[in-house]
Amino acid sequence: MKSTKETFDELVAADIAIVGMAGRFPGAGSTDEFWQNLRDGVEAITLLDDEEILASGVDPALLSNANYVKAASLLKDVELFDAAFFGYTPREAEIMDPQHRLFLECAWQALENAGYDAETFKGAIGVYAGASFSSYLFNLYSNRKILGRVSRLQLMIGNDKDHLPTRVSYKLNLRGPSITVQTTCSTSLVAVHLACQSLLNGECDMALAGGVSIKIPQQVGYLFQQESISSPDGHTRTFGARGQGTSTGSGVGIVVLKRLSEALAAHDLILAVIKSTAVNNDGSLKVGYTAPSVEGQTKVISEALAIAGVEAETISYVEAHGTGTNLGDPVEITALTKAFRVTTAKRNFCAVGSVKTNIGHLDAAAGVAGLIKTVLALQHKQLPPSLNFAEPNPKIDFANSPFYVNTTLKEWPANGAPRRAGVSSFGIGGTNAHVVIEEAPAPEPVTASRRWQLCVLSAKTEAALETATTNLAEYLQHSSAAELADVAYTLQVGRKAFKQRRMFVCRDLADASDVLAMRKTTRLLSHVHEPRTRPVIFMFSGQGTQYVNMGLELYHHEATFRADVDHCAELLHPHLGIDLRVVLYPPEGQTEDTRDLLDQTQYTQPALFVVEYALARLWLAWGVRPAALIGHSIGEYVAACLAGVLSLEDSLALVAARGSLMQGLLEGTMLAVSLSESEVVPLLGNQLSLASVNAPKLCVVSGATEAVAELEKQMTARGVFCKRLRTSHAFHSAMMEPIVLPFIEQAKSVKLNPPRIPYLSNVSGAWITAAEATDANYWGKHLRQTVRFSAGLAELIKEPNHLLLEIGPGPVLSGMAKLHIGRAAEPMVISSLQRRHCGQSDVADVIQALGRLWLAGVSVDWNGFHAAETRQRVALPTYPFELQRHWVDLSGTSTASAKPKSTSTGANSASEQQPVEAAPEPIGQPADSYAADVLRASVVEQQAATSDVTPAPSPANGLSPPEGNSPQRIVADQLRLMARQLEILRSQRSQTKA
Repeated sequence: MKSTKETFDELVAADIAIVGMAGRFPGAGSTDEFWQNLRDGVEAITLLDDEEILASGVDPALLSNANYVKAASLLKDVELFDAAFFGYTPREAEIMDPQHRLFLECAWQALENAGYDAETFKGAIGVYAGASFSSYLFNLYSNRKILGRVSRLQLMIGNDKDHLPTRVSYKLNLRGPSITVQTTCSTSLVAVHLACQSLLNGECDMALAGGVSIKIPQQVGYLFQQESISSPDGHTRTFGARGQGTSTGSGVGIVVLKRLSEALAAHDLILAVIKSTAVNNDGSLKVGYTAPSVEGQTKVISEALAIAGVEAETISYVEAHGTGTNLGDPVEITALTKAFRVTTAKRNFCAVGSVKTNIGHLDAAAGVAGLIKTVLALQHKQLPPSLNFAEPNPKIDFANSPFYVNTTLKEWPANGAPRRAGVSSFGIGGTNAHVVIEEAPAPEPVTASRRWQLCVLSAKTEAALETATTNLAEYLQHSSAAELADVAYTLQVGRKAFKQRRMFVCRDLADASDVLAMRKTTRLLSHVHEPRTRPVIFMFSGQGTQYVNMGLELYHHEATFRADVDHCAELLHPHLGIDLRVVLYPPEGQTEDTRDLLDQTQYTQPALFVVEYALARLWLAWGVRPAALIGHSIGEYVAACLAGVLSLEDSLALVAARGSLMQGLLEGTMLAVSLSESEVVPLLGNQLSLASVNAPKLCVVSGATEAVAELEKQMTARGVFCKRLRTSHAFHSAMMEPIVLPFIEQAKSVKLNPPRIPYLSNVSGAWITAAEATDANYWGKHLRQTVRFSAGLAELIKEPNHLLLEIGPGPVLSGMAKLHIGRAAEPMVISSLQRRHCGQSDVADVIQALGRLWLAGVSVDWNGFHAAETRQRVALPTYPFELQRHWVDLSGTSTASAKPKSTSTGANSASEQQPVEAAPEPIGQPADSYAADVLRASVVEQQAATSDVTPAPSPANGLSPPEGNSPQRIVADQLRLMARQLEILRSQRSQTKA
């Protein structure tokens, strides 16, 4: 017998998570606005005035027709598009169907809403989508100048339904199946079904599913005909006694789907769970091609319930197809009742509603609009009202059914089980789809996060980056419950990095809001990253930079750093005789006692090696990998270890031996002098040595304390800047000679390998050779001879794209590098840690450095960055598209706006339209002849289709005859309108030529 967990795992394996969505609907530019309208009972139907209708080219005679309905369900800004974002020229954009444009933008937004960057997602992403007939083609075929420069193939690619999903896959670089779905009104819900099947079959790992429908022109009404699907006044009265049909509208909707098990594992923001989907067709057992079928609908709903494995009694809401027709509504409730009655006899427990009462019928986008509405209701645990319902359709027996029409906003009770709903969509021609969904499972609790967070933003243009910054600031101001760590995580992993970049480090939401709102330039860093390779060079600092508690906060809060420090301390214990962690991180109150201990060379050098090695390993874990290395004195041992010259165990043994040998020598002093090598050498005499050349005007002198003191006195008298270093001995001086041979013997006892990563030698100032790295004598020279760090830096900066990352307890080497570079911006110099004093934030420092690397174009392994914590993706503001007008009017005018209009709050509005340069008119065939051919063919097809929908006698079940040829009539009305518009256009052209 299966355990409860095994049963649960099997169920989860067949479930699909909705992890993101995007949409634009009448009266709503986003799903958030859509929900606000739904909950507030907004009917987004626009009553048109005669001037608007005439401006769209409608025959004035229609306005006096009593059956002409002056109402429309409008979608805002269909003529606008961010062509540049997707790599289109203005001319390419203007010949593209607005359905394709808006769907492409929504696809990008849907993935961002899910918190995913398609370029970094490791699986295959599929696209399943459909669109309505492209009425924009008539605008294009009416324009001779357009036809003169564009082939028919280009026009069809830009407007034909077949190219909708593949265009998305091409522009977003998606590698999964890309399938066009066309089942008329049920298109987008069938697309969801196919996407779910593809996921369950393993064909893809994420899928976009949806549809789009935009009628052109928008500001036109329609002719009402009795028994058609069209409403006599533009209002949809689903399930109501006065219901006589619906109005057509424009909209687009997309959902992002993943297998639930994988969504849970990835800590996705799960909006809802699809328990099952089902699709069928009515076949011919109905009175006409366009008529609905009780049998077909009953079967598809019953199948979906059976696959979901849930009792009908647990479904507490159904988003109905709900066209508000006298035939369709009774058929739908009859079919739902039959399907539910298989497992329950309860009455009036399940609410029904239809989004068509809010926005009209969106044709190919209708099903996904209903699905998105239901997902939003599950998220908010509220049932929005279905509008325009007073008295029920007398042919619907609600009293004896499981259903009631929900007419007010109300809380959606759970009743001890997950909230569940059904969504139906039925297409003309009989393709039925039904989906069973339930509310998302409670998210797993996240783990504790860092005390500081790195937030990153990017855009293609400076203006878009500013808008994105504003949008994030507004989001943070109104999202007090958000977890800042999750916001930062989503910005890092869920957004594509563009060249205009911005980053900031903050403590909490209030701090983040303050930085963004005030645009604090000292904390809000920006950079334009031009596409190029930026190799990172690790720089490891030497003795004199140490301090007690260096890296202490990293030790407490970064598991990778702590693990490496602990491991090194355990390996060093036999060599040092004490636990190095006591020296590095003394118990509270013992800091002063330990400071002297840390300054003893036998502990200083191992301590520096361990901190730098652990810090380098932290950078590697975050995906920052060095192209080359350079170290200063003891720092070269860290470079050699990372390069594979020495194993970690041998490195630590050598460093401990080196420090111990040095500790046994006579004490000495080191003095930094702000002079060049040529100026310093004549001052050395017999007791001083040139320990290092760090910059063109910065050297270090080393030797007996008395001799160094005398030089210091001379330099001060001359006004030359000099400073003693915190060292116990005179390193890289003649005072080291007694231990050179003993140390060479130590070096001979370890295995030395050729370097796998190139690094610069302190001895030569040039790239180390394999012969040098594997020669024990080299390491003896390295101990005694001058550190040629300046020469190494000079070699590095020959490559202007290098990024120099200092890995050590402070910015000492960074300062030396900047002396080399001067005020030039390249190469960038970045320090891992900035501060030497206790109480400052090491974590903030290293995260700031990571952000600066990202600004410069370095790829970061964000998963590695978050490896020690559990983070959740959250829905954040999506990319602020900069919209411009790209449009060809039916009159033949081609226009584009000069300034962009952002999709985001606070953006500039579209500017005055400017004509686009047009190509010469073609010679030969009239520009509109192909459009006329299309019209004739479409009308012939429509006339042939009417033979299938002749009203038949009433069936035995007492239901009324089918709705006649209403769908074809709608198409025919639109085609006749367009034909009339073309006739007017021809007449205008004839008059012009005359």
